[in-house]
Amino acid sequence: MLQKIGDSLKGQKWLAYIVLGALALVFAAWGAYGVVNLSFGGSNYAAEANGSKISLEEAREAGLRQQTQWQQRLGGADIPPELRNKLQDQVLEGLIGRALLVQRTRDLGYRVSQDALREAVHSEQAFQVAGQYSPEAAKAALAQAGISLQAYEEDLRTSVQRVQLQGGIRASDFLTPVELTRLTDLEEQEREVRYLVLPVDRFKSTAGVDDAAVQAYYQAHQGQYMTPESAHLQYAELRLEALAAQQSVSDSDLRAAYEKSKSRLEVPEKRHARHILITGKDDAAALAQAQQVLAQAKAGKDFGELAKQYSQDPGSAHNGGDLGWAERSSFVAPFADALFGMAVGEIKGPVKTQFGYHIIRLDEVQAGKSKSFEEARSDLEAQLRRDRATDRFGEVQEQLQARAAEPGADLASLAQQYTLLTGDVASFLKDAGAPPLGAAPALQAVVFADPPLPVGRLGGPVLLGDDRLVIVKVLEHSKPRPKPLAEVRESIAATLIRERGTQAARKESDRGPRALRGPAQESRDRGGRRSARGPRCGVRSPAPHRQAPLPRAGSRRRRSGGGGGDPRAHRRRARSADAGGPRSAGSRAPGNR
Repeated sequence: MLQKIGDSLKGQKWLAYIVLGALALVFAAWGAYGVVNLSFGGSNYAAEANGSKISLEEAREAGLRQQTQWQQRLGGADIPPELRNKLQDQVLEGLIGRALLVQRTRDLGYRVSQDALREAVHSEQAFQVAGQYSPEAAKAALAQAGISLQAYEEDLRTSVQRVQLQGGIRASDFLTPVELTRLTDLEEQEREVRYLVLPVDRFKSTAGVDDAAVQAYYQAHQGQYMTPESAHLQYAELRLEALAAQQSVSDSDLRAAYEKSKSRLEVPEKRHARHILITGKDDAAALAQAQQVLAQAKAGKDFGELAKQYSQDPGSAHNGGDLGWAERSSFVAPFADALFGMAVGEIKGPVKTQFGYHIIRLDEVQAGKSKSFEEARSDLEAQLRRDRATDRFGEVQEQLQARAAEPGADLASLAQQYTLLTGDVASFLKDAGAPPLGAAPALQAVVFADPPLPVGRLGGPVLLGDDRLVIVKVLEHSKPRPKPLAEVRESIAATLIRERGTQAARKESDRGPRALRGPAQESRDRGGRRSARGPRCGVRSPAPHRQAPLPRAGSRRRRSGGGGGDPRAHRRRARSADAGGPRSAGSRAPGNR
């Protein structure tokens, strides 16, 4: 959550940054868990960016977050040293870039008001219950992340400022008239291409392939016909759902959870209303018109017809101003306060919001309610079981990690002690894996390490997902070996026939360019001008020359620009085409001189 907000501009490389010479020592001293070693010089910060110091604590926290994310991607396995070094560089580079952007936003006067900050906090989904901001949910989420509300708001404030700066830079992109003209010319260029298709299937030999040729090919390409490395595995698996079923939940636990979750279990009140929106550059004139429409509505005129006639809300005017069923949180505060203070059938207005003046009519009310304990019981029980199983899952993982590394550790004993599901995989293939374990990279790295996991030794635990882990034992390890010739003979024969057909097609294609060019082009070629030739038989023909296509040949005119859309989206592509495209044979550039 915070990482996504804090790294919204991560990776922007257009700003230069300054790093102290000691940064190299920081990289070298950063340990396995992203902790900076302070023993080398007494510095109290990890890096400095244009006078702004990045604290050691900030670097540690960022490194730990990065490491946790990558360990989850790797299924709980250790991060390789080369990747760890790269991630450490990326973490500090991101912190430095972020510090420089914060400085820049402050220098340029970017500010975030308290109201805007409050709105951003309330819009965070992790802080919402049933679509509405919940202070309790916010406190719980921040407590789980180990962050205070003040620290979160400060981080969010600087993040919003950085997003404002980024948006301003993107909005400043433009094209000069000369660039736009040139881009339009390039997009409207056309190429006339004549081509001859030579299907390889037509050149396949009808003669069979003799055994000697197959044997020779097999010996020369034996590396292509090897069995994959594999292992015979026994495994013991822990699943979160199995742990959840083992958890006991008492009636008192459920009632305590119900009292704690009452606000989350509430179904908010909904109201069905219609409105008429009046806007205008002249606020006084808009207010006067709104009052006139309000008078007509209160006089008994059809509200829906008035909305169709006067409302300037494009989303509801054609429906007679119908807003459908909605909760209070669906509307801006002034509108919501007015609507949820009305009685059914009442017409109120004009109500002013940032959109204009509203005339509102309330049609129906759907009262809010709370789920009873019995209604919520099954959901609460499932949630409690899963929460307790999640905590227990982590405990078991740590215990299995220690027990599996003990000398003489036995898979069957561990499976019995921790109620693990056991199984056998006769052929677990390198890269491809095998069901039901799949091909998780983390498990592949354990079984087929260099050197591979020894026979009889336990490996893991390895996470195969967020809700399952396994411990494995190798019973037998099989190295790659050549497949029997009889097993691959048909495949080799098909390859030889295809290669012979390709060679014959290439030989035939040598006649293609001369056939496509025709006498007039041949005359020009003899005069010293050569046509561009493709890999085989394609020729680009000059625009003035028009010759009827040969049999099996095609003629196609294609735009060089590749389509329309935002001209800026094609800017780089168009410039790359500018180098030689307009002057190549067979091209036309309307409007380009």
